[in-house]
Amino acid sequence: MQNRLSAYLEKFNILYDYQFGFRKFHSTSLALIKVIDSIYRHLDNHEKTIGGYLDLQKAFNTVNHDILIYKLSIYGIRGTVLSWFKNYSTNRKQFIVLAYAKSDILDITCEFHRVLSWVLYFFHLR
Repeated sequence: MQNRLSAYLEKFNILYDYQFGFRKFHSTSLALIKVIDSIYRHLDNHEKTIGGYLDLQKAFNTVNHDILIYKLSIYGIRGTVLSWFKNYSTNRKQFIVLAYAKSDILDITCEFHRVLSWVLYFFHLR
């Protein structure tokens, strides 16, 4: 599913140009080169520069499933594929067992499997 969704994103040019991670021919090294080039360009023009960097590793776990499903449909994901995402994201539960203790069973409302997380997260951002 990840390969099909990634191919769809590329084919219809849905991702941002500056989305470097997790894409063919868009390495994080290229992202760094673009940042350095931008800094030098501004410094050459005697402008001040500032950078802010965030670690979005846990951001994948904040995707609201209803919003994501809506956005997937807006970008043309329909039919069987959209149904698959709906089924995958609804009525999921989790609990933790540690030694002899077991937590309550809770609904999972904002998390997807790591394999699909990055693709779905970038849909969510759009």
